[in-house]
Amino acid sequence: MPTWTRTLRRAGIAGLDLQTAYGLQRALVKRFKTEEYLTVRLLLPTHLHPPVIAAVAFMHETDQRVDTGTREARQQALEEWATATREALRGAPAPGTTLRVLGDAVSRHPQLHQRVEDFLQGARHEVDYAGFDTEGELQAYIDGYSLPAFMLLACLLEPAQNTEGADARAFEDRCRDLIETMQRVDFLDDLAEDAAQGHIGIPGKDLERHAVSVTDLQTPTDTVRERLGQLVEEQSELARRSLASSRDLATVVPPSTRPFITAMLRVQELRLEAVRRKGGGLADGGASPSKPALLGVLAHQYGAALRAR
Repeated sequence: MPTWTRTLRRAGIAGLDLQTAYGLQRALVKRFKTEEYLTVRLLLPTHLHPPVIAAVAFMHETDQRVDTGTREARQQALEEWATATREALRGAPAPGTTLRVLGDAVSRHPQLHQRVEDFLQGARHEVDYAGFDTEGELQAYIDGYSLPAFMLLACLLEPAQNTEGADARAFEDRCRDLIETMQRVDFLDDLAEDAAQGHIGIPGKDLERHAVSVTDLQTPTDTVRERLGQLVEEQSELARRSLASSRDLATVVPPSTRPFITAMLRVQELRLEAVRRKGGGLADGGASPSKPALLGVLAHQYGAALRAR
């Protein structure tokens, strides 16, 4: 793995001030997304490290700005942030490190520009989020927010020829399958924490069919855990189906980014198995794959990445 300074130089980022700005974003991402940071640094081609860091840091700051306060306050925060972002991408002086680095990344990777706009448009779904009543509402959330957020990263991995036509559609469809898997697993893993806040990511209609309520999950009994276990099995099967469809994603990206995508797919398999295995116990807290299993995935794909280079 090259040093960060050498990584920036290889990506054409030479100015000291700009290198410092990228360094600050790198430290931020390394702190709050340590495992993901290591995966990027070990498995992706060097020239993609800076724009991926820029995109992830931008998503993080957006979430921070719209994640607290009343719904009206969050809407206002999103509007102000969206305006500042658009102005920075049009060339106005950026008001902070995040937008300065994002603007530089967009100038070097123009496909990011529309993805940033899609993400800002979709962030209203996150602002309005208060759980789902139906499966259709969950799917609308994935289409409106989860997928645009994922595509901020994924558009940097897309082969150049996949900019239009059937190939582009296949690429985005498989990305959509993967993010649906990730979102469903996240909702299961975060179930106890979300229930404490009054809403969870499993549709209310599904909760009703299994005679489980959010209130039940706040003070779970053995009966609640038993019913939840059946619901978790059902939700896990839906995630398993989307994960199976997403596996073709590894065949439509360039060989240089295939180890990274393959690692993402394998990690989701491990996460899905962990939540499925814990079942009704998710009412008491989340489930994580074993560290040796995760490190094994990283080590195996690191070898594949070295061979691809």
